[in-house]
Amino acid sequence: MRLSSVWLQHFRSYSNKAFNFSKGVTLIVGDNARGKTNILEAIALLSTGISFRAQKTEEMVQWGHEVGHVKGLALDEKQNETTLEVVITTGAVHGERTQKRTYRIDGASRRRKDFIGQLPVVLFRPEDLDLMTDGPSLRRAFLNEVLSQSFPEYRSSLESYEKALKRRNRLLDMLREGKVTRASFAFWDQLLIKHGNIVTQHRRDFIDFLSKQSDFPMNFRVEYDASTVSEKRLHQYAVEEVGAGHTLVGPHKDDFLVFLHGKKEKDLMVYGSRGEQRMGVLWLKIQEMEYIDSVHKERPTLLLDDIFSELDKKHQQMVVELARHQQTIFTTTEPHSFKKDDVTMIEL
Repeated sequence: MRLSSVWLQHFRSYSNKAFNFSKGVTLIVGDNARGKTNILEAIALLSTGISFRAQKTEEMVQWGHEVGHVKGLALDEKQNETTLEVVITTGAVHGERTQKRTYRIDGASRRRKDFIGQLPVVLFRPEDLDLMTDGPSLRRAFLNEVLSQSFPEYRSSLESYEKALKRRNRLLDMLREGKVTRASFAFWDQLLIKHGNIVTQHRRDFIDFLSKQSDFPMNFRVEYDASTVSEKRLHQYAVEEVGAGHTLVGPHKDDFLVFLHGKKEKDLMVYGSRGEQRMGVLWLKIQEMEYIDSVHKERPTLLLDDIFSELDKKHQQMVVELARHQQTIFTTTEPHSFKKDDVTMIEL
C-alpha cells in the first residue's frame, strides 16, 4: 500500500489543501515554519491514528475551528483504492461534546485498533537521534511503534496490559492506606501476567530479528533488557512496590542496549561518539523498515523529517540510497543530493 494523495482541512496551518505523492521519492521543500512537518504528521496520523507531536488532540485543529479532517487515498499493487480518514475535534462542536478523534475506512467508521496498520509507515526525524541518549521510555515507545503497526494482537495486549497496570497501581496506593487486601490483586495480577508475557514475546522476537541483520556498513548488536512479569516476580517485589507506590516488574520497565562491534565491542549509548550513535539510530530505522516489510510483505512508506540537517554528507548519501527502495517522502529546506528528474517536488 502506498499513499497517492492527502487532503487537509482545518488541520494545523492548512485550511483546505491537497498534496499528491509519487510512488518513488517526493521532496517537500520550504523554509522553516512553512508547514512541512504538518504534512508528515497528517500522514503518520493516517497510519497510527495518533500524532507524533501533539500532546492534546485539539492542538491539531486549526485555530478558530472546531473540526479538522485528514483524508488520504492509498493504492495497493493492483491500483485498488482505499480511503483513510481521521476526523479530529476540539471536544465540542456547536456546543455539544464530541469524540476528539474518529476513524473511517472507505467512509465507514472504524475503531482505532482496526484502523492502525492500513498504511504502514516508518518515520525518521531529528528527535529520534535521542533513542541512543535518552531514557528507556523512548526506546519502549520505538518498540511499541514498530510492533503495533505489525500485529493487532500486540496492540490489544499492550492496551490491556496498560489498563491492568494502571488499576494495579491504584490498588497499591489503597493497600498502603489499609483500604484493600492482597486478595484484591488476584484478577489484575493474572491480567498483567497474561498480556505482559505476550508483549514481552513480541518484543523478544523483534530484537532477535534485529540481531540477525548485518547488511550495513557498521556492525551493531541489540540486547533486550526484559523485565518479565510472573507470579514469582510480583511476589518477590511485593514489599518494595508498596513503598514505591507502583508495580516494579513488567514490560513497562523494559529497555534494550545497542552495541557496536569493532576491535572491541562497546555499549553505543555509553561509549559511542555522536556520529556512531546517529549511525546506530539510522540502522534501527532501516531494520524497522525491513521488519515491517517481512511482516506485511510490502515496503512501508518512509517519512523523513528534515533529517539531513542532523547528518554529515556521508550519512546523507546513505539516506538518499535508502530512499530509492520504497515510497519516500522528505521534508527539507533545500533539495539535497537529488536530481530534479528523479523526484517529485512540492514547494511550500
